[in-house]
Amino acid sequence: MEFENSIYSLIPPVLAILMVILTRQVLISLGAGIVAGALLLHDFNIGATLKEIGTIVKGHFISDGALNEWNVYILLFLLILGMMTSIISMAGGSRAFGEWAISRVKTRRGAQILTVVFGLVIFIDDYFNSLAVGNVSRPITDRHRISRAKLAYYLDSTAAPVCVISPVSSWGAYIIGIIGTILATHEITNISAFSAFIQMIPMNFYAVFALILVFAVAYFQLDFGPMKQHEQRALATGEVIDPEKKGAIGEGIKLEESDKGKVRDLVWPIVLLIAATVGFMFYTGIENVKGLEEPTKVTLLSIFENTDVPKSLLYGGLIGLATAILFFLPKKMGASGLARGLGRGAQSMMGAVTILIFAWTIISVIDSLGTGKYLAGLVDQHMNLAYLPLVLFVLSGLMAFATGTSWGTFGVMLPIAAEIAASTNVELMLPVLAAVLAGSVFGDHCSPISDTTILSSTGAGSHHIDHVMTQLPYSLIAAVISAIGYLALGLTGSVWIGLLAAFAVFAVSIVLIKKWSGKDSVNKNTIRA
Repeated sequence: MEFENSIYSLIPPVLAILMVILTRQVLISLGAGIVAGALLLHDFNIGATLKEIGTIVKGHFISDGALNEWNVYILLFLLILGMMTSIISMAGGSRAFGEWAISRVKTRRGAQILTVVFGLVIFIDDYFNSLAVGNVSRPITDRHRISRAKLAYYLDSTAAPVCVISPVSSWGAYIIGIIGTILATHEITNISAFSAFIQMIPMNFYAVFALILVFAVAYFQLDFGPMKQHEQRALATGEVIDPEKKGAIGEGIKLEESDKGKVRDLVWPIVLLIAATVGFMFYTGIENVKGLEEPTKVTLLSIFENTDVPKSLLYGGLIGLATAILFFLPKKMGASGLARGLGRGAQSMMGAVTILIFAWTIISVIDSLGTGKYLAGLVDQHMNLAYLPLVLFVLSGLMAFATGTSWGTFGVMLPIAAEIAASTNVELMLPVLAAVLAGSVFGDHCSPISDTTILSSTGAGSHHIDHVMTQLPYSLIAAVISAIGYLALGLTGSVWIGLLAAFAVFAVSIVLIKKWSGKDSVNKNTIRA
């Protein structure tokens, strides 16, 4: 039976997602989806299924006879970040920074807004955003009894939604590259790819309203659904993660801390990590532009379009770790203390590494089955053009949710959306492309098999399933607001009417959520750590 590019290709992602929700066991659920998909690919031949899985896993590390630098460097960066965090903690840097922040950031509201601002400032790459901001913010949010699930939501909601509307980011460069090809293919010469990207920013309703919502959540402290339970527990007991569950990914094993720690023990390793990573992104981007077969002018856009993100993360991580060790040495905790910190730090990241490998594997299986192509094919059905932006937003969301990748969805759906617009009404070109970007980020934002979702859990030190379940209601609210905006845009042909309609729904939503979440008897803004 032919399972590829058919409705049966939905079985692996749907099975994995349902099992994650029902069992709360991420690895088992992803494993079930992987096995189911491999069985479908090989007509239930057990031997061929096992060989397929082995080949895919091997490909994460060795590709075309050479090291798969993208994957391996990302995994090494995770381990290095775990080591760096552990060494900083043992040196007393995290404790000192927390005490310094408590003396200046007086309220839980202030701590949450500061975290969101950190997320907006670090917009170069979503991986880097989730991990770096998580490590900077964790001491502050812990001291103010903000749950790790809430922190993970802030990290995830200021990662992809920021990067997708930032032209100076790895995401922006990738998207602008696709848009350039689309415009050339359809002989659209009255607008450049960069200008098209800038004009699409206000049309990316999900990114816009996800960011506005996250500020509203931080300022008004809007806790509802599963998030409310986590926040109430953190407020009442100081337990920022569920004590009944095993250690969260990215959460280091408790080690001794020096009582001589200084704020600089945390600040300088993080600052040099950020500076070195950004510096290497520029360096590798420039080198790659110079190495292109066709001569290309070295511009900011071409640099970010060709930068080597994993290599930059690895080199930046090594510099950050070396700096942390230099600040650790004067604490006189000995070589054994240093070795213990490095080992425990790497161990704290093994959960994240394992989940990420499983996620990459199921994404490869889903790609081989043609799940994305099947969902994209649904667009070809006859539809009223007024509903086109809304339909593309929803379909892109479903595809990204099922496949766990926004970039993959961009690659499949942007050309399809452009083809439809070019053959019907070219004035819809930018709105439908923006709808695809928005839907892709929405689906990726919600998906438990998304690498960005996993890394946000890691950066926050949260249980992965807790992050998925607590973030989902907020993501759905932003998605409903965006859907109404795209419906208004399609019916009126006006981006601004779409924005106004979406903002009106947003305002009503905030009032209702504030009313529901304001029934707590605890004054959440005045509680001190």
